[in-house]
Parts: sequence; C-alpha cells; structure tokens
Amino acid sequence: MSSQDLRHLISDAPRVLVVDGSKLVRKLIGDVLVKELPNVEVVGCAGVAEARAALDTGPFHLVTTALSLPDGDGMAVAKMVRAASGQAYVPVIVVSGEAQSRLEDRSLSEDVTDYFDKGLGHNALAAFIRGYVQPEPVAGARVLYVEDSRVVAMATKRMLERQGLQVVHTISAEDALKHLETFRDSPDAPGADLVLTDVYLKGELSGRDLLASIRNDFRYGKRQLPVLVMTGDENKDNQSGLLREGANDLVLKPIEERLLVTKTLFQLRVAKMPEQRSLDA
Repeated sequence: MSSQDLRHLISDAPRVLVVDGSKLVRKLIGDVLVKELPNVEVVGCAGVAEARAALDTGPFHLVTTALSLPDGDGMAVAKMVRAASGQAYVPVIVVSGEAQSRLEDRSLSEDVTDYFDKGLGHNALAAFIRGYVQPEPVAGARVLYVEDSRVVAMATKRMLERQGLQVVHTISAEDALKHLETFRDSPDAPGADLVLTDVYLKGELSGRDLLASIRNDFRYGKRQLPVLVMTGDENKDNQSGLLREGANDLVLKPIEERLLVTKTLFQLRVAKMPEQRSLDA
C-alpha cells in the first residue's frame, strides 16, 4: 500500500458511513463515534439505496454495515464501496451479532475487510473504528511473536515496533510455551498481552498446538490472552477450525501492515476494557 493510500485511511477528520436498518442503532453508533472521534463526520443510511446515494457525495474513510438491511444486505454495500470511484481502499466493517458465526464459517465475501461482533458493545466498536482511521499505540503492550522465518520475523517485528509495542520473538511454539511458563505464577502473568503466531512452525509443535495449549493447558481466555494466528492456508475449513479452537482472529498471508496493526491494536484495546472481562470465553 502506498503512502498516498495510507494518508487516505488515516485522517484527523474522518468520514464514516454507517449503514443499518435501525435508526436507533445508527444514532447509538454515531453518538459514540462523535464522542470518541470529535472531528468525525458520521453519515447514516438505512439501507443499500441510501448508501449508494451517500457514496456519490464523496470519499469515506471507513464504512460499517449490518448484515441484514431492509432492501438488501451488507454484502451488497461492500460490493458498492469496492465499485465506487476512489473507494477501492476503504475498509468495510460488518457489524452484526451474526458476524462471529459468519467469520467462523468463512462466509463473508472478499469485499469485506473485517467484522465486528456487536455483542462487544458500542464503546468497543468505537475503539475498533479508531484503529482503522486513527491508529493509536497501546502503551507498554507486550506481544509474544512466534515465527520461524527470520526474514519474515524481522519485517513483521518492525511493523509492530513502529506502533510502540514491545515484541518478544521466538522461533518455535516450544520456546513460546517456555516463555509463558516462566510467567505462570508471576504477577505479570500471562507474560504477554497478545500472542501472534504463524500456524506452521518448525519443530514438533505447530501454531495450532500452541493455541490449544494456551486455551486448554494454561486456561487463558480470549480476553485474558488474545491470540492472532497468521496463515497462508486458503482452505476455509482450516481457517474456521482455528477460530473455533480459540483464535481471536486470523491474519492472512501475505501480511498487509494496516490489517495486522489494526487487528493487533484492537485486540489489545478490548482486552484492557474491564467490562469485556465478563465476555471472556
């Protein structure tokens, strides 16, 4: 992605298009965004037709849409955004109570950039959107990064460190587990604020094994220790399996810096929200 594309995505006065059939939901989302992003311009639309007209008024920095709309669905909105002149790089976020199941089934179209489970609440949604339009570092956050390719690791580590994150890099799942074990009985447990791991690793244990150990042996829930899994596997059943086994989200290869940073910072922010602890699973 070019620097010009990034400038388009990161703005001090972002325009956000909110598409939802419920006027109340549009107002709730809009109110929270205005509070969290004082210079934001929120344009609310009830459905596909209104969204089409709004897209003709000028570029947006981000679009959120419900899955079900009175005159169509969120997939149609996403497709329109991609087809609109000057909108090719705009993130399209599906906001829905069904988003998690659709994500696990890998049934969201390629036109959708990401999803958000509305069960997390509107404050979390504001933090999520801010991660796209105005990325902010999470002070002092620690990332345990597991990657056996030193070339890939060096590039990815730089992406994370540019966000002010502390990165502990290990080349195997075994070494990552040793790190977590060191902190098991420490006040600093679990020894990281987030784990980022490749699914395929050299050694006896894979990233999937590491994920299973974090969730089942250490018994760290998704909010206590978020896990992002990087994979180049396009098999949707395999991707679904990782999410069902406890991954918070996937980062598809080749790694796109904006998405990696947004997903990482979002998981870190939500994990730090006290009200989200009760949602741990």
